[in-house]
Amino acid sequence: MIRVAFQGERGAYSEAAAIAYYDDEIQPVPCPSFDEVFEQVEAGAVERGIVPVENSLGGSIHRNYDLFMRHQLHLVGEKIYRVRHCLISWPGTTLSDIQLIRSHPQALAQCEHYITRLGVQREVVYDTAGAVKMLKESGRRDHAAIASRRAAEVYEMQILEEGIEDDEANYTRFVVLAREPIVPAMPAKTSIVFTLKNIPGALFKALSVFALRDLDLTKIESRPLAGTPWDYLFYLDFVGSAPDETARRALEHLNEYATTLRVLGSYSRDMNTGHG
Repeated sequence: MIRVAFQGERGAYSEAAAIAYYDDEIQPVPCPSFDEVFEQVEAGAVERGIVPVENSLGGSIHRNYDLFMRHQLHLVGEKIYRVRHCLISWPGTTLSDIQLIRSHPQALAQCEHYITRLGVQREVVYDTAGAVKMLKESGRRDHAAIASRRAAEVYEMQILEEGIEDDEANYTRFVVLAREPIVPAMPAKTSIVFTLKNIPGALFKALSVFALRDLDLTKIESRPLAGTPWDYLFYLDFVGSAPDETARRALEHLNEYATTLRVLGSYSRDMNTGHG
């Protein structure tokens, strides 16, 4: 059984995604921060880590993109996880008893219309599962939390309502971290990061190496380059495995334009895109 680090309390969506990815055959290791997840994997304290990189409603989780550059880890998997928010309370509580709801700010925002309809107070806390843990410790029957079904199970609390998010198309993409790269099964995806000279047409030329070879780009993200104002790191995901000939030639071609280039990892692509 492998140890998998994640950010948050037991019952967090990251833990649920890890269990879904590994079919329950893991030892979850909760961490207080994303930084510690990376550190635990890098130090060998755990075999794997799992972190979110983007949400279909909230966009990219920039902190984790920045941490990719601070650590020499490899991406070895991805999981696209359907986020279903639950209203969680003490057993025996009814909806009319609830006066206050706690959760992570993103979860509160994703359930804003639902909470408004209930006409109750809301309070921001550090973590969705942490909100359920606080509920359990407080014993308050007039308080509730918004979190995952997994969190309700972990803390033996009651689900009053499930699927309370305002938009059903709510998916989070997670990536799996390891110390060593893998050779993925197909279909595969590859994540890279590169820098370019700040000259006209540089990004166009960089992206053309993929277009020329009909390689599908699934994500591009720019982040500030530390220590160099107005220069950027470009994170890019494309369909294919880095060792394959077409992908290898595209990366060799990109190297002609890039000032730095790093392959973060090739891994099996999760085909649960969230469409349809």
